[in-house]
Amino acid sequence: MSDSLLRFRPEFPILERTIYMISNSLGAMPRGVYDAMQGYADTWSTRGVCAWEDRWCGLAAQVGEEIGVLINAPKATVSTHQNVTTCQAVIASCLDFSGRRNKVVYSDMNFPSVMYFWEAQRPLGARVQMVKTDGISVPTERLLEAIDEQTLIVPVSHVLFRSAYINDAAAIVEKAHRVGAYVMLDTFHSAGTMPVDVQKLNVDFACGGVLKWLCGGPGVGYLYVRPDLGRNLEPRITGWFAHQNPFDFEIGPNRYADPPHRFMNGTPHIPALEAARPGLAILAEAGIANIREKSKRQTALLIKLADQHGWHVHTPRDPEKRGGTVSIDMPDSQEVSRELIKRNILVDWRPQAGVRFSPHFYTKDAEIEAAIGAVGEILNERKVAAS
Repeated sequence: MSDSLLRFRPEFPILERTIYMISNSLGAMPRGVYDAMQGYADTWSTRGVCAWEDRWCGLAAQVGEEIGVLINAPKATVSTHQNVTTCQAVIASCLDFSGRRNKVVYSDMNFPSVMYFWEAQRPLGARVQMVKTDGISVPTERLLEAIDEQTLIVPVSHVLFRSAYINDAAAIVEKAHRVGAYVMLDTFHSAGTMPVDVQKLNVDFACGGVLKWLCGGPGVGYLYVRPDLGRNLEPRITGWFAHQNPFDFEIGPNRYADPPHRFMNGTPHIPALEAARPGLAILAEAGIANIREKSKRQTALLIKLADQHGWHVHTPRDPEKRGGTVSIDMPDSQEVSRELIKRNILVDWRPQAGVRFSPHFYTKDAEIEAAIGAVGEILNERKVAAS
């Protein structure tokens, strides 16, 4: 089968020596990152403090624009931060939990880091309601029932990290807006492997990071704020880069800049921003719609192979409800995961999920077959050793 996306494989050096099935945790590094880091070092070395005026001051907003293209965000609506927890904290700092509308609704399949953050808002008056799930999917009706007139914000994952189930974001946004609540959509596990359109969804806030499917490395999270909200919200988590004239060094309260700077805070993380750009450029060239079609085909192949071995799949079988990962629970799955890594088949393991296999646009079908074949070999070897 012809696969035009494989033309990008030479851009990722690690693919020459591994079967890389872990893009849901850390995307493969583009070759261009070497040049980006060299450029950062050269700029610092040759321009010194002038680097701020030459390039660095505008870099956070520039990378935000490049991310925004991939999620169809309007210009000047995406700010960059260190991670998703920080992004959600910035928005929470705009909110008032002291009144009757103080409820925070999400499911028990949210990523734990953001759960920890929202739980920590209880002393400020937040009432957290966590909707129970079956460990694979989120019962949409149950989640919608929890969203009522006392709900302030619904911070939910677009795609669940354990199972790759796709939440019904449109239904969640519609119900939340009907009762006057905000939605914070965590697109960490969707953007880069499936189309995300923040304008079509009419979501209030969206966040994510370049670490995984966007192949941008650690240290860059992104925060989208709907334009009408962005002009009025005032984050209490703020800093000098959120000021209208940061280099005036004014004393006293912040005079907030226009978005996206309005939602930034302290000095930006320049090396991580530079490292993020090559991957974003490749994703834009490859096309998210193309990536999605390949992802649906390859995740279906993984499920088919798992079924042939009789292993349990903790991922939706409906491709329209499935993100880019297939979680497979075979016997001794954690030990199998460790052995696969020793064989340079890079995967990971999560509780209540099993081994997570995450092909991306640079993955060959033959690599999927080899990875599942290796699992069978490992299990046979363990069986022989135990007999």
